[in-house]
Amino acid sequence: MSFARITLDRDFTIGEVPRRLFGSFVEHMGRCVYTGIYEPGHPESDDNGFRQDVLKLVKELGATVIRYPGGNFVSGYNWEDGIGPRENRPSRLDGAWHTVESNAFGLHEFVDWSRQAGTEIMEAINLGTRGVDAAREIVEYANHPGGSYWSDLRAKNGHKDPFNIKLWCLGNEMDGPWQIGHKTAEEYGRLAQEAAKAMRFVDPDIELVACGSSNSGMPTFGAWEQTVLTHTYDEVDYVSLHAYYQEHDGDAGSFLASAVDTDYFIESVIATADAVRAKGKHKKHINLSFDEWNVWYQRGLDTEDQPHNVAKAGWREHPRVIEDKYNVTDAVVVGTLLNSLLRHGDRVKIANQAQLVNVIAPIFSEENGPAWRQTIFHPFARMAELAKGQILRLSVDSDKYENARFGDTDLVDVSATWNEETGRIALFFANRGLEEAADIQVTLRGFDARQVLRAEVLEVPEDGDRFTINTQNKPNQVGLKPLEGAKASGSELRATLPALSWAVIELAVAKD
Repeated sequence: MSFARITLDRDFTIGEVPRRLFGSFVEHMGRCVYTGIYEPGHPESDDNGFRQDVLKLVKELGATVIRYPGGNFVSGYNWEDGIGPRENRPSRLDGAWHTVESNAFGLHEFVDWSRQAGTEIMEAINLGTRGVDAAREIVEYANHPGGSYWSDLRAKNGHKDPFNIKLWCLGNEMDGPWQIGHKTAEEYGRLAQEAAKAMRFVDPDIELVACGSSNSGMPTFGAWEQTVLTHTYDEVDYVSLHAYYQEHDGDAGSFLASAVDTDYFIESVIATADAVRAKGKHKKHINLSFDEWNVWYQRGLDTEDQPHNVAKAGWREHPRVIEDKYNVTDAVVVGTLLNSLLRHGDRVKIANQAQLVNVIAPIFSEENGPAWRQTIFHPFARMAELAKGQILRLSVDSDKYENARFGDTDLVDVSATWNEETGRIALFFANRGLEEAADIQVTLRGFDARQVLRAEVLEVPEDGDRFTINTQNKPNQVGLKPLEGAKASGSELRATLPALSWAVIELAVAKD
């Protein structure tokens, strides 16, 4: 049995929980849009073609802001292709994922879908093959009230009122040689600066995200952020981060410690942004938008849905692409990544799990078939539901375990929030131990614990193993169930976490 002692104090907080931390991502890639959120003729689809079974799960997931339409896709995308009558929209070759884009679903459809879903829009613009002119024109089309060419065209196309999109990404992963229109940091920094200025001339109230590094292992990481922010610091509000993790060669220990890299990535970007702030004598702080993150099995698989095999198959519309099936281990890792994001919520103000449906997603759907929750759905949904109020700064003394990539790592990973309005504390735990349960002792300073309101755990099922997944025929093999034995009274909470598990405990407390 391993052990962890955690101390929290009412007076030691990190900041308010950013609601945009629980974002997701819809890209024109594979079956995320087509047969994912949009499938005309499906028994569960409405008159717009929006799958209501998927929408129900999106609402349960609790996604607050959705990034759209890419991703690598956006760097070759003409946004004008997705407006106006469908019969007049052109089909285009998408070089990013080697597919044919019909443009049956575009900006208007996404705005209408987002309103049904109750989610904010985070629109990405093409700074790969396009530039300043297209950037300012889409803002005019989306946000100007009327009386100009693009705003009047929006009204003609069925939306008299502005879309009022306030959150915009200035391109996608422009540091990556794989990106259509890849640029150096100097080239991108200058283009992003001028695009941002032109966009703000149209709507001064928008918020802008500059492209940071595609991952912390990029050879230009750090130098890229420094150069880009030197150009754009006064024009943007956020800089982006992207990270994906997978288990390599059966090294579960390193995989389960992936959030150590997330912590490093976030803290390094904060340091770089603050160095640019100091050197440029800027007053504001640049915050972070972690607008792509997830588990993604990019290597070690050679299935038909991998991008290189999709390319070999020739040009097709919405083929299956990276439809990873998530297991118990993946769900625990996702829980730790969420913990890392929450612990850095004073500077990470936006985060988008990539993607929403089918493509490396918490929700899976079949064409003309059902939709169901993947294992990674559950930590995200519970944290989105319960993490409200103030983020608590924790002192954690946990037993360690050795892993090849990160060395000694805490067996127990945790984050917590305090909602003064409701008088509730929410604690989110992960036990990285593959074999041993973990006893947890939480000291609550400045609080008087009255009741355990909720104690739930996701663990290896009795008739399964750490690779167990949810399927169409068995959609509930892995999910949340009661965590037995969690007890709280006065200034202490005690619980036992099963081996390889993610858990949430919600307490009703009274301030001393």
